[in-house]
Amino acid sequence: MANATQFMQFLPMIVIFALFWFMLVRPQQKRAKEHQKMLSEIVKGDEVVTQGGIIGRVTKTGEQYLTIEVANGVEVNVQRGAVGSKLEKGTIKSL
Repeated sequence: MANATQFMQFLPMIVIFALFWFMLVRPQQKRAKEHQKMLSEIVKGDEVVTQGGIIGRVTKTGEQYLTIEVANGVEVNVQRGAVGSKLEKGTIKSL
């Protein structure tokens, strides 16, 4: 009988931990996995937005760094991880 009461005392903490896991940790891990996949698929010619808000077209790719053309003749080297998202083709022309 004592084991049942001890379990009942810990049950609210177990429920809170489970909710925390499914509401916060799991979605964050899923987003991080999708972001890593997107970063690994970046190729020359893709249009990207950095986490700092700079929009440009990828001109060179490397293992750690990308070269992004932000204006005609203006290229910036950024770390791969600094890319926030890929844009659809032609987005830069529409801006």
